[in-house]
This record gives sequence, structure tokens and C-alpha cells, in this order.
Amino acid sequence: MTDPKDRVLIFDTTLRDGEQSPGATMTHAEKLEIASLLDEMGVDIIEAGFPIASEGDFNAVSEIAKHAQNSVICGLARANLKDIDRCWEAVKHAERPRIHTFIGTSPLHRAIPNLDQDQMAELIEQTVTHARNLCDNVQWSPMDATRTEEDYLLRVVEIAIKAGATTINIPDTVGYTAPIESADLIRMLINRVPGADQIIFATHCHNDLGMATANSLAAVEGGARQVECTINGLGERAGNTALEEVVMALKVRNDIMPYHSGIDTTKIMNISRRVATVSGFAVQFNKAIVGKNAFAHESGIHQDGMLKNAETFEIMRPEDVGLSETSLVMGKHSGRAALRSKLKDLGFDLADNQLQDVFVRFKALADRKKEVYDEDLVALVSEQTSEGEDAIKLLSLAVACGTDGPQTAALKLMIAGEEKDVEVTGDGPIDALFNAVKQLSGENATLQLYQVHAVTGGTDAQGSVTVRLEENGRIATGQASDTDIIVASAKAYINALNRLILRRQSGNPGSDLKTVSYKSVS
Repeated sequence: MTDPKDRVLIFDTTLRDGEQSPGATMTHAEKLEIASLLDEMGVDIIEAGFPIASEGDFNAVSEIAKHAQNSVICGLARANLKDIDRCWEAVKHAERPRIHTFIGTSPLHRAIPNLDQDQMAELIEQTVTHARNLCDNVQWSPMDATRTEEDYLLRVVEIAIKAGATTINIPDTVGYTAPIESADLIRMLINRVPGADQIIFATHCHNDLGMATANSLAAVEGGARQVECTINGLGERAGNTALEEVVMALKVRNDIMPYHSGIDTTKIMNISRRVATVSGFAVQFNKAIVGKNAFAHESGIHQDGMLKNAETFEIMRPEDVGLSETSLVMGKHSGRAALRSKLKDLGFDLADNQLQDVFVRFKALADRKKEVYDEDLVALVSEQTSEGEDAIKLLSLAVACGTDGPQTAALKLMIAGEEKDVEVTGDGPIDALFNAVKQLSGENATLQLYQVHAVTGGTDAQGSVTVRLEENGRIATGQASDTDIIVASAKAYINALNRLILRRQSGNPGSDLKTVSYKSVS
């Protein structure tokens, strides 16, 4: 029988810390979808957002709280009563709500609100007590804990526990620590802080030095029983600890790390793909667990070994993380029932109207491609538009390009119900295309990212295009796939524009933490 003390709680912050990545901001519907997938896969705690950051974030956290089936739903709040009250208003609808409040305790972070050690200690006691009076599940974090003086860290952790915190999270906010330090820090706090044996210690690591997963696992070895992480390691700068890496490391190396999580690992690939799509952050090919090459073998020696015994070069089975063993099974003669069954195998359970939409696009793709792979189907399902009615729609596109210029794009759009067309030249077909969209729409957002990658192999592969636009601090990402990368580029650019227009109309700033300042903690 498994010892409950060996259970590691998985705290997912994809919707909060992950979404803070510039350009990764998700729509309301996308947040609800990702939260539902996290809930289904067995995530213990979902940090659904930062309710005070914007009305949109508050509404998303509230909706997630109302619909969660299993997970604890957590909101983030700075160390002030207004933040904490707003957080409680959002999470109180959950069956199992949690308030997570924090303040930066290192010398660098104490200087931001200009508080000395005693003033900050008093504020911590006041705010944690207030949170506990509202909710019996309170998490407290000393931000930048790994660069906080040891004696002061001991002092404030003790204050937070006495004030009612039930979880103490120790963040490595800037990815500064190393595994041996991470383990020793948790061990020291457990051994020296009165009341430490009555609460759960958590670890929250960033990947600035590429050690986030190693630091998190070391913290578990030191006594932490909650790991804060994100899908695909999404997060600010170099990202956060990757959920899939921690979970699979505990599963594969249970011989030396005798701990376990409650995650259904067969759901990992599906949610990884969805987070990559809605965030616009493609997963690098050599990413551990979920990268395209994670279960691919090209070396002759490796291929020979795999044919004889897969365990020679794979330490886990593709099925363990939700990869299907076969990829080519669909074609232009496949029907709706076959498509529905295949999509279900890939983790997509679509309603009839959704299936019909995908089926139409699948048939069109099958007529253009000799072979339709799993990745092609995932790209079809994942192709999203803005919520509500799009302000701009692509009607037709013709591009002239070659060594003898100029490169020209003839574009026709539907804008607010009116057909408009234009022919524009540019420095290459993509530049001409984007110039044409700008001229017709009157939008002049700055292009921050243009990225193309092939969904599968072959000259008839779909090209998946990601476009990120910025306007007055608002950031929106669009993504689209097509066998013609020019068409995919047009769809992705227009998709990003529609999201930007939607954010402008709703007043959503786009990147949540840009709307708040640490100075309001005092």
C-alpha cells in the first residue's frame, strides 16, 4: 500500500504564470478548455489566474471555479486586502477554493514597496490572517525565496504558518538555485520552523539556468510535497518547471524517487498540443516527453535496436503519454464515424457541429494530401478563431512572386460585413500579404513574431504558421495551418488581428501582470 506521505501534489499554473509569457495570453474560452483538461487529467490544484489583474481574468477564474469537478481552484493575490478580497470573490464558487497570496522577501524585492523587515513581517501576518478568515485553504509564497536571507526566511515562514497558511510555497523566482541548494533549503525549513510538520511545503522553480525540473525533484527529496509547474514548461523568460517532466520522472524513476502523483499520464500529449496551439508557443522538437522527436529514431543503430526491442532506446512507452502507435490511418475515403473514432483516440471528443466543421476541412485536406497523419488531424481540430463573430474574414488571396519582382498580393477581405479588395507589392510574398491586410483593415499593429513549421514530413505537408502582434501593450497570437503556407500566413495574421480587436473592444490589456504594480502592497 502506498504511503500518503509519498504523494506529490501537482499544482498547475499554466493559466497564471504560464500565461504571463509575452504573447501567450489566452481567450476566455481557451482558459476554460485548458482548465477542464487539467481537471480531467488529475491535476490537484489549478492556479486559474490573477483575479485583480483584469475583469477578464476575474471572470475566467470565477467560471473555472464554478465548473471544476475535482481540482482545488486557486487564485493569486498580492499582499494587500483588496487583492485578497477580489481573489476570494473569484474562487469562492469552487467546491475546493484556495487563496494564494505572496510578497517578495529578498532584499531586492523588499526595496520595491520600500518596506523594512519588520514592516514586511507585519504585513505578512495581516494579509495571511485576512486570507485565512475568508478561506480555510491558504497558500503563502515568499517571492524570490532562494535569494532571501536565511534568518529572515525562517522568520516570515513561521509568521505565515502561525497566521493560518496551510501551504508554504518556496519560489525560485529567477531560476537562481541549484538542486543541492533546493533540497537543503526545504529540509532546513522543515527542521527549523515551528509548525512546519503541520503544513505542506511546495516548490516553484523557473528555468533560467535549465535546472527547473531538477530543482523541483530535489525539493521533493528534501520534503516538499507540492510541485508548481506548467504544461510544456510555459512561463516567463525561460519558463517554469514542466509538468510532464516532473510527472514522468517520478513514474519512470520510481526506483530512486519513491513518490507518486495522481496524474493520468495518457492525457499529457493532448493537453500539450492544446496549450501549444492556444498560446502560440510551439513545442521544440527535442523537448523532453512531448517534443516531436521525443519518440523518433533516425540513427541506424537506434533503429535496429528499436526493431529488436523498444526498451533499448526508449525508457517509456509512447502510449504512456498519450501518443498513438500508428499515425497513418485516414484518407479521402474515410467517413465521419472513422474520423470521430480517430479524433477520440487523439483526445478530442467533439460535438456534432464541431465534428461536421472538422470533417469538411478534413475532406478538403485529404483531396490535397496523399496521406493524412495524426498531426494533420490535430492541426485541423486545433485551428481556432477569435471568440464571437470575426471582424475580419479572408475571402480570397492570390500572390505573384519569383526572382523577377515585384512580389504582389491581391487580397479580398470581408470587414464588418463589407467586401474590400486591394493589390499591394512588398519585399517578398509575405511582406506583400501583410501590407495588404494592413491597408484594407486600417490596423497597424507591430509584428513581433512570424514562425512557420511543417506539421508532418513531405512536400505536401501542412505548414503551421504562428503570428504574434502587439498594439499599445496588448499582445495577441494567431495560428493557422494549410498546405499553402501563404494562405496559412494570411489566416494566422487575420486570426491575430481579430483577437487584438476583441481585446481592444473588451478592454482586456492582454498581458495580465502588466496591469498591476508591486507598489500597491503597502
